[in-house]
Amino acid sequence: MTTAVTTIWLEFHKELRAFILNKTRNPVDTDDILQEVFVKIIHNIDKVNHAENLRHYLYGIVRNAINDYFRNRKTILDTSEIIEKITEEETQSLNTTIAECCIKPFITKLPKNYREALLITEFQDVSQIELAEKLQISYSGAKSRVQRGKEKLKQLIQDCCAYESDRYGNLLDSENKNFSCT
Repeated sequence: MTTAVTTIWLEFHKELRAFILNKTRNPVDTDDILQEVFVKIIHNIDKVNHAENLRHYLYGIVRNAINDYFRNRKTILDTSEIIEKITEEETQSLNTTIAECCIKPFITKLPKNYREALLITEFQDVSQIELAEKLQISYSGAKSRVQRGKEKLKQLIQDCCAYESDRYGNLLDSENKNFSCT
């Protein structure tokens, strides 16, 4: 256990400290938060060791620690401002990773016309108007194709995985129904 924590410390502590300092702009708060992060890493080393992407997992711990720290301390900084900074910088990277590894395999199983419409609009940032022009179909036809594609994609994902959600619709856990679904 100590070896894993030491390795994580040597490899990531400067990077994580710089990230936290960028959010807090206060070296004392930064060191406190970094300490809390490594306490959480120590207490959850089994989960950390099994993380598929260690860097993303550690940044998740850091984001939560920053939010908890300012929520509990009620400092002058507005936590919503910190949350916005974090999500702006990291959401795009996380969404891209999720889309590439988790969603794209399902999209490739869609019929060609829906697959093409979703890949163009969602992964190439092409508007539905531009999609209509590119495919030489009407705008309403492009909108329908994208919408139907999304519905078929949702069904493919639901057929593969059982998702549990809380009363607010947030995902809690998933269980693979079919291990060959991707």
